[in-house]
Amino acid sequence: MIEIISGEKGKGKTKELLSKVNASITSASGNIVYLDKSQKHMYELNNKVRLINVTDYPIDNCDEFLGFICGIVSQDNDLEEMYLDSFLTIAGISDDEQISHAIQKLDVISEKYNVKFVLSVSRDKALLPECAKAKIVISL
Repeated sequence: MIEIISGEKGKGKTKELLSKVNASITSASGNIVYLDKSQKHMYELNNKVRLINVTDYPIDNCDEFLGFICGIVSQDNDLEEMYLDSFLTIAGISDDEQISHAIQKLDVISEKYNVKFVLSVSRDKALLPECAKAKIVISL
């Protein structure tokens, strides 16, 4: 399952994402991972959530990012949820075609390995491709 929090930059998507991840700790029976472009939110996350700074790794494009996600999933059989802050930035995505490609691949990974993905996407709902619009849970 994929959920998307969308909205322009500065609308409060990260705040919503942090609130969602910290609330999920109480009901999650497996592990939770939070991917971000910095360590900035380390102290706002529950200590049971694993924070990964994606910029620490040499990821240059969307396919490399998806490989990185697969690597995380393959190493943690108890992984239940992944939260991806600044999704377009950390995944190296610049156009609608890449957004559609990434969401299709994440759908496959989610179904096959039973991992829920929650993405914050810095784009207005109206500017997202149709496959992404259907997955929006919060639009700011």
